[in-house]
Amino acid sequence: MAVNLTPLHDRVIVKRIEEKETVKGGIIIPDSAKEKPMEGEVIAVGAGKREKGELIPLDVKPGDRVLFGKYGGTEIKLDGEEYLILREEEILAKLSGAAKAAKK
Repeated sequence: MAVNLTPLHDRVIVKRIEEKETVKGGIIIPDSAKEKPMEGEVIAVGAGKREKGELIPLDVKPGDRVLFGKYGGTEIKLDGEEYLILREEEILAKLSGAAKAAKK
């Protein structure tokens, strides 16, 4: 990311991880038939959420792979790349090492 983009508070910037273009049977799926992926890599995180005057750090960090809802967040485009800005509460789960390896 050439532009230095830092999310505020409990927001997280995520880059979607695109699915493969072919399925196991060798069928090629056109872009128009693909659904938006609900998995991404965390690019940047905000400082955290304030609760009762205390700053609570986020549970995710840059480099984490996460799952999020199909219609969550706000899509932005910077330097030709598409990103998603989500609140931490919109992230459904963090993928562990075994799940990451299975996706590759």
